[in-house]
Amino acid sequence: MNPVEGVLAREFPERRVAATARVPNGNHKQTAVATFADGGEVVVQTAADAAALAVEAALSRAVRERTSIPVPRVLASGALDGAGYVVTERAAGDELHERFVSLDATAQRRVARSFGVGLGQLHEQFTFDGYGRLAGSPRGGQRADGGEATAGGAGFESEPATNRGFDATSADDSDWEAWFSAYAREGIAALPAAFDGCRKRLADAVAAASLPANPPVRLYPWDFRPGNALVEDDRVSAVLDWGQPMAAAPGLAVAKVEHLVADWYVEDGAPLRRAFRAGYESVRPLPPVPRAYRVAAVVHSAVDSAGEVTRPGYPERTGAAAVDFHRARLDAWL
Repeated sequence: MNPVEGVLAREFPERRVAATARVPNGNHKQTAVATFADGGEVVVQTAADAAALAVEAALSRAVRERTSIPVPRVLASGALDGAGYVVTERAAGDELHERFVSLDATAQRRVARSFGVGLGQLHEQFTFDGYGRLAGSPRGGQRADGGEATAGGAGFESEPATNRGFDATSADDSDWEAWFSAYAREGIAALPAAFDGCRKRLADAVAAASLPANPPVRLYPWDFRPGNALVEDDRVSAVLDWGQPMAAAPGLAVAKVEHLVADWYVEDGAPLRRAFRAGYESVRPLPPVPRAYRVAAVVHSAVDSAGEVTRPGYPERTGAAAVDFHRARLDAWL
């Protein structure tokens, strides 16, 4: 019995599975869509890092409860044979990554605004005491049958102002300048040789940055972008990936999400940038976004977790065209 079959047998013992199909996305998780004989469908994700998947499941639940962001309902989460799993409802819609460029200008602006509203709500609802990657305290996960999962899960406190179920895990999570500098340098070091010509300028820009001494700490959703969303009737119908969340100054998340929304798919991102900012400001004031945050956002978007240069746009740029895109954005901020 493969891991997906094992999860389905555990969580839905009375339902017969008609078919399962792998979804070829993601570097850390394996995803499959399961169709039951009665016609229902669920999405099953498994990962070797059960603790990280438990954090993602808890965050998905909390975002669904606290914001207007359309997040598929988590039906079950836990661990089986040492691996973590999450089962969610199957959301309706087409991949926004493929559809974004075919939307008309009004629909594109609507999508950009919705990401701004969503990020503003995330920053209103999730605050933390320190900077860094989030890790959950051991707490039972949730089973589809209402029982407690065998793996240690993680959950957010019900009160938005205090998320004591999660902690930042950086070496010194109280010093923003130290944490951000390390984060930016880590991204610069991960760039492949094709970026050697701008590596020193990037490091100098980070070193010379004038950063706020003690900015507020808000949720930094690592992959909040059109590439992880579905669209239906020209509106975002689901945001799917809440993995690897961090806590950081809100301006850093603004820089990254704005880059992935406004710059990733179109030549002139100014209208989308205005729509994104207007959406954010409809929830809360736009935070300061120093140039160093912009640089770090592009750097950390240029290479994926496997060390490969990411492929912006659709149809996706590859090879030298992808490198040229990232270099152009970096040159603009440098």
